[in-house]
Amino acid sequence: MPTDYFADDPRTNLERMQAGDLYIADDPEIAGRLRRAIRLTARYQAVFLEETGEARQILEELLAAVGEGVEVRPPLYVDYGSNITIGARTFVNYHLTALDVAPITIGEDCQIGPNVQLLTPTHPVEPLPRRDKLEAALPITIGDNVWLGGGAVVCPGVNIGDNSVIGAGAVVTRDIPANVVAVGNPARPIRTV
Repeated sequence: MPTDYFADDPRTNLERMQAGDLYIADDPEIAGRLRRAIRLTARYQAVFLEETGEARQILEELLAAVGEGVEVRPPLYVDYGSNITIGARTFVNYHLTALDVAPITIGEDCQIGPNVQLLTPTHPVEPLPRRDKLEAALPITIGDNVWLGGGAVVCPGVNIGDNSVIGAGAVVTRDIPANVVAVGNPARPIRTV
């Protein structure tokens, strides 16, 4: 008999997800939000080169907030989009994957290299709840004037301080302070800037 993880919790899976608690992603409203994001990202990619005004409108509909002068080159991959904010004058290169089960906050004047991954979802380490499809998420915050090199991966719950540089291919598993260059797997500061 399957375990009822939520026997004493009257909330929906969407409500648990939004609270940052364990949930199962089989909620119809969660699925609807995912389909909405897929539709909008496909439209964004289709009109990006032809109609910059329309592309900006789609991006503003998809994301929680988009600052002035933001450029996001498609393709863009998100879970929902509605949990992502991008500060003014930030540039996002091709193939950003931003799994925004929890909030993703990108500051102003950032440079996001190609193939960067911002990953908020987490899964239990224990085999049984993972097999039963439980998941949760932790927010990601990227400060102002941060440069994420191509292929960098930012893991759940990480904060990156203002003016820091994350080297290409780095895997950021814990917070990075402001004003440093961090490289490697796991990413570690190697010098100040």
